[in-house]
Amino acid sequence: MRRLSILGGEAIMEIYQREDMGVREKDDSSPVTEADEAADAIISAGLRKDFPDLPLITEEQSATHDLSVKTFLIVDPLDGTKEFVKRRGDFTVNIALVEDGVPTLGVVYAPAKGRLFLTGADGGVTEETGEMNPDVVGPTKPVGVAKPDMGGLRVVASKSHRDQATDDYIAKYNVADLVSAGSSLKFCLVATGEADFYPRLGPTMEWDTAAGHAVLNAAGGAVVEKESHETLAYGKASFRNPFFLAYAPGVDLAAE
Repeated sequence: MRRLSILGGEAIMEIYQREDMGVREKDDSSPVTEADEAADAIISAGLRKDFPDLPLITEEQSATHDLSVKTFLIVDPLDGTKEFVKRRGDFTVNIALVEDGVPTLGVVYAPAKGRLFLTGADGGVTEETGEMNPDVVGPTKPVGVAKPDMGGLRVVASKSHRDQATDDYIAKYNVADLVSAGSSLKFCLVATGEADFYPRLGPTMEWDTAAGHAVLNAAGGAVVEKESHETLAYGKASFRNPFFLAYAPGVDLAAE
């Protein structure tokens, strides 16, 4: 998963450097680029070769899937396409394994930022920096969530999809710092202790969140449905998520 995320990231960055990114609109009016499709082709081929018995769900091929299982691989080859098109760097490659509805392994790679977050077999998560050689692991460090201060939370919110409802919700808390970030990097900022809380009151799909959810879980955090506070589950027929809250333990969700 690490190797394929880096290979996908290389394809993305090659197109990122071009003047023409090959941007067009999908049927739902969201943007898609040649980079989405190039990364999807590389990652899908690699996963199907190495894990032929596992169902594979990807954003770019989601219309072809009839999901009737709870264990599968799920990929967003380029999360944060709007950030990519605007050349803001906050885009990621996401690959995750979901087992019985729970994301258990994940990699989130931000190629323009040189940051890669990877869960391990030991249940923890590390961040890798450096050259990002697909075949040689570079410098790594373990990461984990911070202890939140309810008197002054550090909140991260969407850069391209933030709305008044989100701002109104955040205003219910005592916020010391509010950071805007794109893509699944928001989960990773909570996982590394750079933020405490990521509330999402907008539409997302399972491929947007599974890898980041796995990383945050491994770092000691949690992701729950906003209304029920039940753990966000995967394998839904539509792939669509309800509103959710991603946080470090110690954030009082009842404080809203």
